[in-house]
Amino acid sequence: MAIRLTRLAVNDVAYMRETVFFDGERLRERVSRFWILLVLASVIAAAGVASDSTATVIGAMIIAPLMVPIQGTMLATVLGDPKNLSRSMGLMLAGAAAAVGIAVLVGLLLPVDVVAQNNSQVAARVHPRLIDLLAALGTGVVGSIALVRRDIADALPGVAIAISLVPPLSVVGFTLEAGALLQSLGALLLFLTNVAAILGTGIVVMALYGVNRLGETAPTPRARRAHRRNGILVTAAMAVTILVPLTLSSVNVSRSSAFEASVQAVAERWATDAGWMLTGITTAADNTVIVSLQGALPLPDTTLLEERLRAAELDPNPVRIVLTPTYTVDY
Repeated sequence: MAIRLTRLAVNDVAYMRETVFFDGERLRERVSRFWILLVLASVIAAAGVASDSTATVIGAMIIAPLMVPIQGTMLATVLGDPKNLSRSMGLMLAGAAAAVGIAVLVGLLLPVDVVAQNNSQVAARVHPRLIDLLAALGTGVVGSIALVRRDIADALPGVAIAISLVPPLSVVGFTLEAGALLQSLGALLLFLTNVAAILGTGIVVMALYGVNRLGETAPTPRARRAHRRNGILVTAAMAVTILVPLTLSSVNVSRSSAFEASVQAVAERWATDAGWMLTGITTAADNTVIVSLQGALPLPDTTLLEERLRAAELDPNPVRIVLTPTYTVDY
């Protein structure tokens, strides 16, 4: 049952259309504003990712305007408005392509490749998991309710920060330029996950608030139902499409984490017996587990570590040992 709009401090459909649709007398102004903010947000996001600066990346999230055409796609689907649906989807796709292109250009200017192996911002966005979908669903609900309700519109800046739209596209561009195709696909999956979450939750929220019964623009009820059905089918298809790779990625990440923890436990015992110290353990993008150790010469026998790994039923082939001797000089 739809929530009765009159009981709540809600925005009317005219306000929602003005907020997220690119039409009317101010069309040029709104489109130019979108592109100015998108280019600036893409440049800032690319700079933040390249410099591995979380604060700069957050700044790009705040000003990024991609949330608007995504919500426009959502509202147009609910209202059965094919003109604004196509326009919003077109701006969303064009904006995403522009963000990727800007990152590729910035990557060409850099002396080193920006990839997961040397950049934490990239590493955080190339292995999306089901938990990322959960976060995106929650953020999408908040963004949709903020569009409908006047009393919580102040939540939108927080939504802009929470939902990751432009930074993953920057990662797509950097990793494409570097030739890291799998990392690029992972970042693209994260972006699509967030888009599908916003669209899916938005359609549900709008239906609960009864927005679909107001302001419909299709010529006949049958046409309205057809437009709405097509939009919902596209959103559902996107959800199914991202669920499969997200599940596989989540399983892979969980398996890698468990393997890394097991290797760490064996390596720490071996290092202690050898008089060395384990200083770090990480899993590279190719699933190689890198074990870093420090200690005094002579170098410890790594064959013994291999034997202990096999005894613990752990495959030593994806394990790389990095030994760093420490020296003490007395004058």
